[in-house]
Amino acid sequence: MTTRSIKVENRLGLHARPSALLVRTATKYRSDFFIEHWGERVNGKSIMGVMMLAAEYGSELLLIANGADETYLLDEVTELFKSKFNED
Repeated sequence: MTTRSIKVENRLGLHARPSALLVRTATKYRSDFFIEHWGERVNGKSIMGVMMLAAEYGSELLLIANGADETYLLDEVTELFKSKFNED
């Protein structure tokens, strides 16, 4: 299992478009993927789960991946966050 802390840096937070992009990216991998925010853990491959986090700008998230390709999954998801989901 690999974990990584990340900060939501796009101004609008994890609204519908970045959430969908995040889920689409994560589902390319076989590893399990979860996101924690304020102690709540959701399936990072579920659009409803990601949207329920209501992670706004500046939120600290914990990304958790477990499986054969966990590092690759977290690397690609981290790049999404760093690119601000190509919104800014």
